[in-house]
Amino acid sequence: MTDTPNRRTVRIAMNGVTGRMGYRQHLVRSILALREQGGLPLADGTVIWPEPILVGRREHALKALADRHGLDASHISTDLDSVLADDSVDIYFDAQITLAREEALKKAIAAGKHIYTEKPTATGLDGALALARQARDAGIKHGVVQDKLFLPGLLKLKRLIDGGFFGEILSVRGEFGYWVFEGDWQPAQRPSWNYRSEDGGGIVVDMFPHWEYVLHELFGRVETVQALTATHIPRRWDENGQAYEATADDSAYGIFQLAGGAVAQINSSWSVRVNRDELVEFQVDGTHGSAVAGLRNCRVQHRSATPKPVWNPDLPATETFREQWQEVPDNAEFDNGFKAQWELFLRHVVLDEPYSWDLLAGARGVQLAELGLKSSAEGRRLDVPELSL
Repeated sequence: MTDTPNRRTVRIAMNGVTGRMGYRQHLVRSILALREQGGLPLADGTVIWPEPILVGRREHALKALADRHGLDASHISTDLDSVLADDSVDIYFDAQITLAREEALKKAIAAGKHIYTEKPTATGLDGALALARQARDAGIKHGVVQDKLFLPGLLKLKRLIDGGFFGEILSVRGEFGYWVFEGDWQPAQRPSWNYRSEDGGGIVVDMFPHWEYVLHELFGRVETVQALTATHIPRRWDENGQAYEATADDSAYGIFQLAGGAVAQINSSWSVRVNRDELVEFQVDGTHGSAVAGLRNCRVQHRSATPKPVWNPDLPATETFREQWQEVPDNAEFDNGFKAQWELFLRHVVLDEPYSWDLLAGARGVQLAELGLKSSAEGRRLDVPELSL
């Protein structure tokens, strides 16, 4: 880190920023947004100043990004090894495709860099745990992106949980997904590798790590998993308009038993048309009340205000059920969730503040995805052992 009386510069090697998530959420809406606001202020008046170094394979794409955002040519590189050998680089961040991530993280840890990475951290549990042990032994700081915990809707849900609103939580029902175009009539919204298992694709690998940390942090550790996967759309068209066979699951239907007794059911699909208020919603039912939380909004229905529905298929419904719920107010300004977690990790690196979303937490996500796929293949419910290093 380069220090001045009022600024601590933190140089961050950002690998994978030419991709959708790495560019939009991590570079533009997190690191560059921090720079635009003048850095991250600390209590003593010091400002953390993040300085990105854009790393990737395509020099022209990196140069275009640097030019677009006013970054000097010295802030791009196609040589990861030389970047990691640079003692002035403090943090290595990885948003590459999953198949490339594990080896790059190993190199960065060996070079003594602090690690911040997208998930999944590896293609299998053994690799994910090996990374966590390597980071522990190297004495570096490490974090894994767990962005959904910082969404306004889930922050409101956490407020309800902490306030005892639900009483005993009985169940969690999650619905996630949308229709990803096949690519023939309209270009797909997601890269084609997502639908090829040989390239690290599949919705279980992508989304079960998210569900693990959401369930773990809000409701309790996942103790068992039973999943059924499907490839509902077997033929798609890639970025060049070429047809290909989809070999990865595009939908997954999971049931999770949680510590404490609650049951979670979460459907994940890239082949479902949206008939809900947001692309992801969680309904939480408890003895004292229920809530439905999405990306931004959260609605509640307390025990004392619960209506009395009566099943009668011979008569039309006379009540609009959605109108019987109350909106939870914001009561705060919510920043971009990716940026909020970046700020916490930067404070962790500079100030050594506590930080729990580390590579071991990332390994739990890989474990749940691995067991979810195994559960579907074997047609049975599986225990989820607690992990340790």
